[in-house]
Amino acid sequence: MISFSKISKQYGRQVLFVDASFQLNPGDRVGLVGPNGSGKTTLFRMIVGEETPDEGEVSVPKRLTIGYFRQDVEEMTGRSVLDEAILGSGRAGDLHHELEQLQHAMCDPAQADDMDRILARFGEVQEEYEHLGGYALEAQAREVLHGLGFEDDRIDGDVGELSGGWKMRVAMARVLLGRPEALLMDEPTNHLDIESIIWLEDFLKSLPGALLMTSHDREFMNRTVTRIAEIDGGDITTYSGNYDFYERERAIREANREAAYVRQQAMLAKEQRFIERFAAHAAKAAQVQSRVKALEKIDKIELPKKRRVVKFEFRTPARSGEQVAVLEAVTKRYGRRTVHDRLDLTIRRGERWCVMGKNGAGKSTLLKMVAGQVAPDGGRIRLGASLQMGYFAQQSLDLLDPSLTIEQQLRKDFPDESIGALRNLAGAFQFSGDDIDKKIRALSGGEKTRLVMARMLLNPPNFLVLDEPTNHLDLWTKEMLLEALHDFDGTMLFVSHDRAFLRGLSNRVLELGGESGTEAQPHVYPGSYVEYIERTGHEAPGVHR
Repeated sequence: MISFSKISKQYGRQVLFVDASFQLNPGDRVGLVGPNGSGKTTLFRMIVGEETPDEGEVSVPKRLTIGYFRQDVEEMTGRSVLDEAILGSGRAGDLHHELEQLQHAMCDPAQADDMDRILARFGEVQEEYEHLGGYALEAQAREVLHGLGFEDDRIDGDVGELSGGWKMRVAMARVLLGRPEALLMDEPTNHLDIESIIWLEDFLKSLPGALLMTSHDREFMNRTVTRIAEIDGGDITTYSGNYDFYERERAIREANREAAYVRQQAMLAKEQRFIERFAAHAAKAAQVQSRVKALEKIDKIELPKKRRVVKFEFRTPARSGEQVAVLEAVTKRYGRRTVHDRLDLTIRRGERWCVMGKNGAGKSTLLKMVAGQVAPDGGRIRLGASLQMGYFAQQSLDLLDPSLTIEQQLRKDFPDESIGALRNLAGAFQFSGDDIDKKIRALSGGEKTRLVMARMLLNPPNFLVLDEPTNHLDLWTKEMLLEALHDFDGTMLFVSHDRAFLRGLSNRVLELGGESGTEAQPHVYPGSYVEYIERTGHEAPGVHR
């Protein structure tokens, strides 16, 4: 269906592809993986014609319908959320909006002289719209928008009033409603909560077309793809299976290649010794020349490229008191809406609380109140003795100095640390070599998140309050962070939509809003997220498996 044949592509000195080939077939479910900057987005852009290879050929059938969800969302204004979403429904979406325009024209006295033409066109559009199943379109759009977390009042509201993250969801709905034959998705889970991610998994499984996507969510990849295409070192290598299979198979291939490399090196050394030993012997001249020619024809095996993961031994935080935080009858309102109503909670030393809840249940508000960023309207929050708190939220990224480089920021924050220790810290968070000379203003959201987490964990506090710490982090950095926090000897209160993170860290679960909405009382599960799933039968409030 879509094929890349021996493509090469580079930007300046940065080489992305060298004689790389890849094919996306009908019905394929392919996860695209590779280090940052390896060329994943460039591959998408070549499929939709926004980029061309320097060499080789990209073949895309002319009549193929392609849907492309990307991270940069264009301006949205002047329509309802529903109408903006319906724009993605191909011909039916176009007809939907033309019908709306014609209905307005039919009610416009200024166009009375043109009414015969308007009515004739209305009949034509209505007939085609009905033939394409257009009258089911609004119901389908509402279903998709509900799945992505929208309430009815927001669906009918002005799309221009939404935040960037919610506009991303509208853009996704628009692509999904088009039900294209080939669906390209670049990091679809970045702005979704866990409930919407689980809904999206099921929706993607129902689509008959081909899927090519990138994602930093291991669980999401495992449940949605059946093949992995890895971009690394200019080549595209495919693996049959989900992400877990890819990791196992990649390790096996690396081990086999390393063993073959060792065997070949031993053979080459033996042949070279023979050549050097008998090079001056006339009687052996023919054998020497024969072996020299044979060595020249051998394809040399190269050692597999290994991702460099720097291990960093995080220091043990000071011991806090037994009671870390006590919430007594805490109430919080926004206007007429009560988010928390007389909430009681005690967090003890060593506990790792993950906070679950639907949109609007007050997860981030709870963390802000505990961190002292927002005051409760009623009740009180008492923090324990000898407490050192580290609070991470997306707003934490604004505390970085954009005029400094990564190294300058770390040296400013930790003037007593050796440059070796700071470089090791930076390396553990995937800043190596010249990366530490990057200006903070030039960093991506994921890079800024890594830097903020690095600053927090060099001298770790004994109470970590983390609001979506894995947003925009790639899979390898997530795994490094998960490993580091797994050994963290302190207390945690966190919100995350990453199920690997929830499984790996939590030993307590607080579900806000219960099963019937935000007015229900919170539920405390005195066990891990895994035990929470076993006990409740769902991975998130109201989402059953």
